[in-house]
Amino acid sequence: QVQLAESGGGLVQAGDSLRLSCAAVGSTHIFNAMAWYRQAPGKERELVATITTAGGTYYADSVKGRFTISRDNAKNTLYLQMVSLKPEDSGAYYCSGGWYNYKYFPQSNWGQGTQVTVSS
Repeated sequence: QVQLAESGGGLVQAGDSLRLSCAAVGSTHIFNAMAWYRQAPGKERELVATITTAGGTYYADSVKGRFTISRDNAKNTLYLQMVSLKPEDSGAYYCSGGWYNYKYFPQSNWGQGTQVTVSS
């Protein structure tokens, strides 16, 4: 059972940057992809970015050009670099391990998430 722990969130102003981290305990080799989701109050959880073991990356249209997903396999850690943040980027961010086959299918349990709040 893989456990995921997100960190790096905070309160920032519009235009600022943040880097989120997701430390995995346990083997993530059972997944062929990992991803970041976010959930704003009153809204459904949405997929933000995906990275496959082959290095392919996919982004929601709303974050293309501003967010970068990456992974450090040696550290078993997933990252999300966010620049030019907007108030609509606010929400709880969660990482996920799963399967990518033309779309992403989450498989792992959800962690606690890390809160990102962007003020205007």
